[in-house]
Amino acid sequence: MALPATILLLSSAPVVRTVIAEVLDQAGHVVLATGDLGRAVEILAETPIDLLITHPYVESIPGHRAALYLRERNPKMAILIVAGLPADDRIQIRAELENFEIFPPPFAVADLVEKVDAVLKQRG
Repeated sequence: MALPATILLLSSAPVVRTVIAEVLDQAGHVVLATGDLGRAVEILAETPIDLLITHPYVESIPGHRAALYLRERNPKMAILIVAGLPADDRIQIRAELENFEIFPPPFAVADLVEKVDAVLKQRG
């Protein structure tokens, strides 16, 4: 899979969505990000997508179900479910301000980029 890949990022958490979109954009990918499943369907109808990235839950449904639903519209699209938070000051500061603990610890954004590239290579 040659860069840039077009990635649909479906994430209900605005801060997480922003961080992941920025990281993947800086890595050279084209990222179309939304927190809404309906908008994700619209994006799929408008744009060929190489990879869907979502989380274990999106809006009020399991991310797995959302991914299967979207894959029906684009069977060739690879899927990556991200079950953690990226290491980013915006997420850490928010947790500290709200007196929250995060477990497991946030993952390095470089690890996410590496995983995305590996998934795209498997697909290609």
